Amino acid sequence: MQLQRQQLFLIGGVGLGLLAVFMIIMYLNQQSKIAKEQAKQQYEAILKNSTPVLIAKKDIPAGTAINAEDLAPANVPNKYVQPQAVTSMDRISGMLTVAPISKGEQISLSKLSFTPQRTKGLADVTPVGKRAITIPVDNISSLAGMLKPGDYVDILAMIPIPVQTADGKQSAQLVVAPLFQNVQVLAVGRETGAPVKSADRYGYEEKKEVTPLVTIALGPKETNLIAYVQEQSKIRLVLRSPADSKVESMTPTTLDSLLQYILPPPPPKPEVVPVKEPPKEYVEIYRGLSKEKIELSK
Repeated sequence: MQLQRQQLFLIGGVGLGLLAVFMIIMYLNQQSKIAKEQAKQQYEAILKNSTPVLIAKKDIPAGTAINAEDLAPANVPNKYVQPQAVTSMDRISGMLTVAPISKGEQISLSKLSFTPQRTKGLADVTPVGKRAITIPVDNISSLAGMLKPGDYVDILAMIPIPVQTADGKQSAQLVVAPLFQNVQVLAVGRETGAPVKSADRYGYEEKKEVTPLVTIALGPKETNLIAYVQEQSKIRLVLRSPADSKVESMTPTTLDSLLQYILPPPPPKPEVVPVKEPPKEYVEIYRGLSKEKIELSK
């Protein structure tokens, strides 16, 4: 009998030990999940308050061609981001350093310049995988002649969309639609970035006329789209900062969306609560074998 009790105590102790181990494992798993979630939230907060930039992996002397192997991406807090800090390798591919860059230093456009390769013909400056297409522009689209080769622009299309009016007639509604963003300008007129003679032998600067043509770099499908659009509508070019390569989600602009942006929203209509009529009351009157219901007046 004593042996059976000892065996029961032993089995009970083992069971309690296994239960304690199971509870500890559950607790550790829960704490691990909490720690991972906190780390994820902290990482997202860091990304929200920082900007991805390129930094130098080693010392880069002046006059060196920019090489992707010498650079590395890094997230820098917004307050420590240097002016004109580069966020994309595409923007500085084929450029030279005009000043030495130290290891760990942010790559800034102020220390870079275009290489002589960019002063060659149009085919030489066209990126791989892109196509050069020329579009006609006016003084507004060319930004009063201040647009230069190497700039990046957004392209808007002003398209007349046929709509049906309330009286059943056809009308055209103007829609401003964002076509492409972060598009590289390859040439303005015949200028591709090559050094030109800006003054004659007497020191007078040559007057520069606003060109009606701008050549941009687009993908094969995009060139077909813009070729169709420029035959059907007007095109506007919007200049971007050289340090900004972000592509944002944009929606077309119509008269309705413009009015919604300008005018305040109407106040909400008050909710109309239907008034329930009180139930009618009747009285039953028996006259002989017949029964009659008469409504009680209020």
